[in-house]
Amino acid sequence: MEAIGQNVFVENQYSGVTLGVISQPRGLIQIDAPPSPEDGRAWRAALMNLNGGPERVLVNLDSHPDRTLGVRAMDCTVIAHEKTAQIFRSRPSAFKAQSEDSGADWEVIAGLGGIRWVQPEISFTHNLILHWGNTPVLLESHPGPSAGAIWVILPEEKIVFVGDAVVKNQPPFLANADLPAWLEALDLLQRKPYRDYTIVSGRGGVLQTDLVKSQADFLKELLKKLEKLATKQSPPEAVEGLAHEMAANFKASGAHSKQYSQRLQYGLQRYYSRHYHSGANTASDEE
Repeated sequence: MEAIGQNVFVENQYSGVTLGVISQPRGLIQIDAPPSPEDGRAWRAALMNLNGGPERVLVNLDSHPDRTLGVRAMDCTVIAHEKTAQIFRSRPSAFKAQSEDSGADWEVIAGLGGIRWVQPEISFTHNLILHWGNTPVLLESHPGPSAGAIWVILPEEKIVFVGDAVVKNQPPFLANADLPAWLEALDLLQRKPYRDYTIVSGRGGVLQTDLVKSQADFLKELLKKLEKLATKQSPPEAVEGLAHEMAANFKASGAHSKQYSQRLQYGLQRYYSRHYHSGANTASDEE
């Protein structure tokens, strides 16, 4: 566990997503959970060593299984955006570990079948402020990676947890994305006051600021190529070549190379079908 501010920590050793925790006098504000039950038990034990009040709350930055499968093991109140809560209300109560080849990390973790989802007890639409200590913790809607994507902002400490808005050394998840909204969020992240913030990715931890621009440049290029395919009225299968082309932006070897290529192909096909292909099913299931 790494301290990135006064009583603010990140943990990047578990498979799936980068975890965060804010220790305040009232208790711990946790950010996401590892998908593996074993990792969840280890993370929960590590949190017992932090000073802070007795209460616990967990914030889900979006509905992706990588960050939501392990929430039950945390055994605390869950907060998420209302769009994320809607996704949970539409899911079966128990998770079925049937790989969709989406390139997610949970797909290579054994023993996930039969886990029961935890629906958020508290949800919001635009923002929510937690007053658990002397400094506020702001939860704020920033759609793009998904409709229910949020940031956790600590204005006094100048730290922001941005979830999948920026991912480090790997391709983003695109299946449920809104690229124009995503680019707006990244533009905001490159302007004041966020230029002076420590930015924490939900996949990779603390970021160098130039990675925000790199993410934006990648998405701009991707959007331009998708619109070109749409102008030609290309079928969804046409994005396979685009996926292989864009995968070259991410240096990986072995299993990760295959995983990242599959992630882009799956995400691009879903995105293109929802936004450009006439007659496609546009219902979002946020997987």
